[in-house]
Amino acid sequence: MSARGDLRIEIVKRTDGGSVLRCTRADGSVTWQRLAGAQAGFFPMHDLTHYAVESVLGTTHSFFGLVAQGWDIEDTTGMGKRGPLGPEAFLVERLVGLMDIERATGSIWDAQTFASQIEMASPDLAPLARRLTDAQLAAIKALRAELFMRWTGIPAGDALSLRFPADLRAAGANGPDLPSIIDEERDERPGDPAR
Repeated sequence: MSARGDLRIEIVKRTDGGSVLRCTRADGSVTWQRLAGAQAGFFPMHDLTHYAVESVLGTTHSFFGLVAQGWDIEDTTGMGKRGPLGPEAFLVERLVGLMDIERATGSIWDAQTFASQIEMASPDLAPLARRLTDAQLAAIKALRAELFMRWTGIPAGDALSLRFPADLRAAGANGPDLPSIIDEERDERPGDPAR
């Protein structure tokens, strides 16, 4: 990604109970997804968790980073025209999914618990998962709580708008003591779709 604010994210709370995730890239191109029923209630929280995780960890090759780079939302499953996802995207998706489970069950997990769960499901991600710290996790949860509060306060028919990547360093949320867990482990193969 070239500059801060490469992606404008809008999550629309529709008057019919549905939701829409609309992402506008720096070049003006748009990708979007409309959801109804139970998915309309689940995915805004899931997507906001993605935003918090990717922002705090400084990832650029996960869901919102890939969308900013030109991937369509449906391609971020790893089964679209862009091909398979890289380790960063898989790690973030596992972490976000586990945070969804943590939230749904009312549990409170520390970084080691998340790392252990990720390692059990995806042993190849263990070296990356073990780099997650409690400080990073606390920053993710704090940002996510703020985003959830903003989302629940939005009336039907309005949208929550965000910029990605977020500038969290200025706020101290991802300062020098919270390095990206990905930087040293990124696979730099030419042509790697996760690059």
